[in-house]
Amino acid sequence: MSTVKIVAVVLMIAGVLGLVYGQFSYTRETQEAKIGPLEMTVKDTQTVNIPVWAGVGAIVIGGGLLLFASKKS
Repeated sequence: MSTVKIVAVVLMIAGVLGLVYGQFSYTRETQEAKIGPLEMTVKDTQTVNIPVWAGVGAIVIGGGLLLFASKKS
């Protein structure tokens, strides 16, 4: 399988996952204060919304790459 086909399939999978889930969350740990041997850290949860147009665009671009790669071979 060529690199272009792999990228196309990954884009299509990412687009479908983006449409199905719509958002993802991650936790970021930040150091707020350090006084001598004491440290205060804060865990902050961030949520990222994935727009529908981004998921559809990834699927369309992946499909186009897959068609282009198959016609080229």
